[in-house]
Amino acid sequence: MSKNSKIISAVVFVLIIIGLIVWFGNKSSGPATPVAPLGEATGSSTQSVAVSETTKVSGSTSQYENAELGFSVQYPSSWEKDETTTGVQFIMPIDQTQVSTVAKLESDIAVVPGKCAFPPVTTVQDKGTINVGNMKFNTISMSNNVQGRSYFDRMYSYQDSNICYAFHFSYIALSPEAKGLTGSNLTQAQNNNKAIQSTSDAAFTSMVKSFALVTLPAGESETQANPTK
Repeated sequence: MSKNSKIISAVVFVLIIIGLIVWFGNKSSGPATPVAPLGEATGSSTQSVAVSETTKVSGSTSQYENAELGFSVQYPSSWEKDETTTGVQFIMPIDQTQVSTVAKLESDIAVVPGKCAFPPVTTVQDKGTINVGNMKFNTISMSNNVQGRSYFDRMYSYQDSNICYAFHFSYIALSPEAKGLTGSNLTQAQNNNKAIQSTSDAAFTSMVKSFALVTLPAGESETQANPTK
């Protein structure tokens, strides 16, 4: 065999080896399987379900819905929403243009298994019940003054089977005297503190009254489910 023939044979042999490697590699890997985004599944019989969503209801109100925890509420759009592992927390804005010493305005909703129970307290301002549709909520409020701070807390609870929906509003104001306010500024701060507490408490109660249970879409029967190919 000539030298040129040997070179050609060697090149052809190498090309055949490369072709076989590529062919076997494609055959063993198979077609790529698409990865479903979080919250979705492949297959035409399954639809994506959002765990939670917030929608604008009006110019001043938004609706928060959590399908996984099974509830929805409407709240002022100016509140800052922050989801937690058990529900949602809202930070209420404090008007800095007013003369006041309010330091904290927060509310939250927690969904926990078990029996609803208010924490042990020493100073109960009022307690009772309210009706939200055909649901009855227990409520309690507490107030106290400790080390130059005024505290106010209101709580609601609703028992649905073995699930407790707990609502909490927290207000903290520093003592105007401790902040060095005197005269008309002292009186104005005291009045504004009371007005801010009352207005925020009323907005919180309105949110509680908008509460509605949300049912997750039913899953596919295990006996009817077919594997996707």
